[in-house]
Amino acid sequence: MLKKVRDLLVRLHRDEGGVDMVEYILLIAIVALPLLAVVIWFWHDISKVANELWTDIKGGSSGTDPGTLP
Repeated sequence: MLKKVRDLLVRLHRDEGGVDMVEYILLIAIVALPLLAVVIWFWHDISKVANELWTDIKGGSSGTDPGTLP
């Protein structure tokens, strides 16, 4: 019984099949977590700028209908 457990632990120690996937996950986390923190930190500023840009695109801030001539 002890020999089976030892053999299992030795095989587990030598197996490196999942190492690449763990490295990719860590790299993605290193990039994504700070980006997520910045978005959360500046959420109100980002939404304010996005709303202003959307209003300018719609033409709502100028007070005239974009389909008419001034």
